[in-house]
Amino acid sequence: MALTIALALCSTASGAQEFDTKARQALVIDALTETVLLEKAADEAVPPASMAKMMTVELVLSALKDGSLSRDTLFPVSEHAWRTGGAPSGTSAMFAALNSRVSVGDLLQGVIVQYANDACIALAEGMVGSEAAFAERMTTRARAIGLKTSTFANPTGLPAQGNLTTMRDLVTLARHLRASYPDDIPLFRQAEFEWNKIRQRNRNPLISANVGVDGYVTGFAEGYGYGIVASMERDGRRVDLALNGLATDKDRVAEARRVFDWAMTSFSEKRLFAAGETVAEASVYGGDRPAVGLVTAGPVDILLPVKTPAKLTARVVYRWPLTVPVRAGEVAGTLRIWNGEQLLREVPLKTAASVEAGSLTSRAADTLQELLFFWL
Repeated sequence: MALTIALALCSTASGAQEFDTKARQALVIDALTETVLLEKAADEAVPPASMAKMMTVELVLSALKDGSLSRDTLFPVSEHAWRTGGAPSGTSAMFAALNSRVSVGDLLQGVIVQYANDACIALAEGMVGSEAAFAERMTTRARAIGLKTSTFANPTGLPAQGNLTTMRDLVTLARHLRASYPDDIPLFRQAEFEWNKIRQRNRNPLISANVGVDGYVTGFAEGYGYGIVASMERDGRRVDLALNGLATDKDRVAEARRVFDWAMTSFSEKRLFAAGETVAEASVYGGDRPAVGLVTAGPVDILLPVKTPAKLTARVVYRWPLTVPVRAGEVAGTLRIWNGEQLLREVPLKTAASVEAGSLTSRAADTLQELLFFWL
């Protein structure tokens, strides 16, 4: 069974009004400390629209990284890709010619810079044969990298039953892209891309605004509004953001900038635990010692609002009791840190030492204690 240990942390009361956003769904996370700065319906499923293209890009970059795909490989632009996602479709396109062959590297730029639907479909057909098969692979890969809700029906994000995501999944995906493919992140900052003698600017308006944003994508779904996934670095800090449900494109740009400015200027860093510090003691069943310390792998820092701090609390959750043998350095629990009612971050805790099997007498005593606990 899971056992929760409450920890008392510092508390500072304030009656000041908290920050809010016009977005219907939002998640803002500090990249270094992993502190959740703003959360609003972050797990509510919505159509991803063009934001689904981040997952298409992830599959391509993963294949390039493992060597199963080359940037120089040429993929044909089928009639389906041309008609559904190209010039005749009236949607975002890189205007690849029908029956032409385009390199993976150029198709990738088309997806990232121009949100090109023809490039998405050409990549899907070239890699696995069809949009449907590629979409299945997108969903499978999403689960593998930690996206808990997202499902995909196509590589473009064009309206289709089964295209769903959340702000939490989109931020998780953005962080994964940056951590796994750092050499490719400059593609998201590329200001423009020309193909078929047509030059197009990056469809993320925050790129041309030159405000420090280096990714990732925008989207619009009928009935669900305008969305954006972006990352900003300023003065040594990085913030990842996903917003959705904004009324207009103008609102999306203005609100993203407003939220970024707030996130970058309204917080101060606080260290709660040093690296290797014991946070709690976990009971051990049948061991040569009754308990083992649960420690942090690294320092635990969080960001707190400068003007509107709230009550800090923490809880340690682990599966009670631990059973021998326990090895030092095993992940055995989770530290959850709260600011008021908002969960700021979760930190894995490791065992501080090894615990071997105890004597017959100590094991008998532990058995009796466990039986008494369940009886009570």
